[in-house]
Amino acid sequence: MSPKTSAYQIIRQNFEDAVALLGYSEETARILHLPFREMQTNYPVRMDDGSRRVFTGYRVQHNGARGPFKGGIRFSPLVDLDEVRALAEAMSWKTAIVNLPYGGGKGGVTCDPRTLSPLELEAVSRGFASRMHAILGPHRDVPGPDMGTNAQVAAWMMDEYSRRYGYSPAVITGKPVEMGGSLGREAATGRGVMIVAKAAFETAGRSLQGVRFIVQGFGNVGSNAARLLEAEGAVLVGVADIDGAIYSENGFSVESVVSHLGATRSLQGYPEADLVPVDELLAKPCDLLVPAAIEGVLTGENAGSVQAEFIVEGANLPTTPEADAVFESRGVTVVPDILANAGGVTVSYFEWVQNLKQLFWKEEEVNERLAEKLLGAYRDVHELHLKHRVSLRKAAYMLGVSRVKRAEELRGGL
Repeated sequence: MSPKTSAYQIIRQNFEDAVALLGYSEETARILHLPFREMQTNYPVRMDDGSRRVFTGYRVQHNGARGPFKGGIRFSPLVDLDEVRALAEAMSWKTAIVNLPYGGGKGGVTCDPRTLSPLELEAVSRGFASRMHAILGPHRDVPGPDMGTNAQVAAWMMDEYSRRYGYSPAVITGKPVEMGGSLGREAATGRGVMIVAKAAFETAGRSLQGVRFIVQGFGNVGSNAARLLEAEGAVLVGVADIDGAIYSENGFSVESVVSHLGATRSLQGYPEADLVPVDELLAKPCDLLVPAAIEGVLTGENAGSVQAEFIVEGANLPTTPEADAVFESRGVTVVPDILANAGGVTVSYFEWVQNLKQLFWKEEEVNERLAEKLLGAYRDVHELHLKHRVSLRKAAYMLGVSRVKRAEELRGGL
């Protein structure tokens, strides 16, 4: 990500654009923008070699007017307070857009999980939960997995919290199914990307059949989105992960890439496509681009070279305001992250409900409920897009911010 545009700067500009369009006062904007609580902790972990290493963790609770704070915990070397603060704010607007009874939160630990052994990863996970437990809770703050974390990390954190408060599966989502997790949760964010991509194409009078797409970032979100887009008839022509990128104008199967990565842990040597530089992949011919990695990959410098007609954001904050301006001037349809990747938090909500009620839904029911929620949110955003003649991103922020403002008014905060 260019140092010129941080995650915090992206979210701040998007928020300010929405506030200006909504006509809110500076006082109202300040109340909505500033986070409720920011917590930083430093804790020691004994490593496998016997040494002790201090890890730094963060939890930001942005706005809880609509319900308990909700947002993932990421383990990444890039984690800092500004990034967590930005992502927490994005969650406030995202949960409001999908009309979930949540506020926005986010957490993270500055570390590279790929360099940690299983025992070290467990210690880092439990240490974070141990230091943060006082501000978490099923009716206070409900985290979940994010980049660099997974269902196992969620299980460790749930267990650590439960040691203090009794068995509490509803304190965290994204758990293994055996620990109270929901069927359909693992693929939920990628499924949501497919659902809103299909809706965007249908709005333009097109289907996904034969659509050529590129996925930048092939982790949980990118790989599941690719698999589900392919099932709708779309053709994968390009993939990038943290180590490289491949492209073929003839396309290739998602399963063959997954199998190759499983065997080699690298895109290098994949036989059905050419290896290309990651930054060049974004400029390759395609109909649909799915950025599903980190923030700020689409910038004012490279937006002009993107050939995709549709961009559906699987990652958080992948597009800078400068890139947005370029895409808008060129007529590129950008479905923003706070709508496009809301499938994960939506099924996390379903998991939370199942935990609280001690119910267990079938996967088909989870997927049907997910589609209903996301398509309703897409319609609401698209309606504002047409009414105010603004981009889908501006419309989405207007919807999310206005719903949070209304909750603040009803609770006496404004």
